[in-house]
Amino acid sequence: MFFAGVLSLAQAGRTCRACPVFLPLLRSKGRVNTPDTQMADDDFQSGESGASNSFPQQCSALRKNGYVLIKNRPCKIVEMTTSKTGKHGHAKVHLVGLDIFTGKKYEDICPSTHNMQVPKVTRHDYQLADMSDDGFLDLMADNGSMKNDIKVPEGDLGKEIKDRIANEDFNCVTVLTSMGSECVISIKSSNK
Repeated sequence: MFFAGVLSLAQAGRTCRACPVFLPLLRSKGRVNTPDTQMADDDFQSGESGASNSFPQQCSALRKNGYVLIKNRPCKIVEMTTSKTGKHGHAKVHLVGLDIFTGKKYEDICPSTHNMQVPKVTRHDYQLADMSDDGFLDLMADNGSMKNDIKVPEGDLGKEIKDRIANEDFNCVTVLTSMGSECVISIKSSNK
């Protein structure tokens, strides 16, 4: 307790008359930043806006075909059932969701009054320009900027995109973005 009081006095830049010995000791241990020990070249770097990739929502407010984070994966809700309130007073919500990027099925059970995290999901349409040799798509946004960091998806959609590029039939692709991940989810004709 005494040491904590001396530490607070030392951090304020004042000394304690009862024990002036502690201040130099604290300075040497790096526990106190007084004007003569502060670093002049403090460097504070920030690379993000601080915006979150998800937001909380009460479980009972979630709906089928909406989005939810299950096991930290963004999922589209395909099935949702609510049980009756039981002996301990909480109705439970059983959620079944499909991962929006992999299609893997996830399940979770949560009390209806508790909050679950809902991912921020955005869709952007890009003009398909070309495909690189290593399997990345060259996409052009509405403002003319190029995006070339999205891989060709697996399966039938990837085959269709490769076929259209081979036939020089360049169309619009829809890119889904959530939780720092992106993938192409559909291709459509741009002349419709």
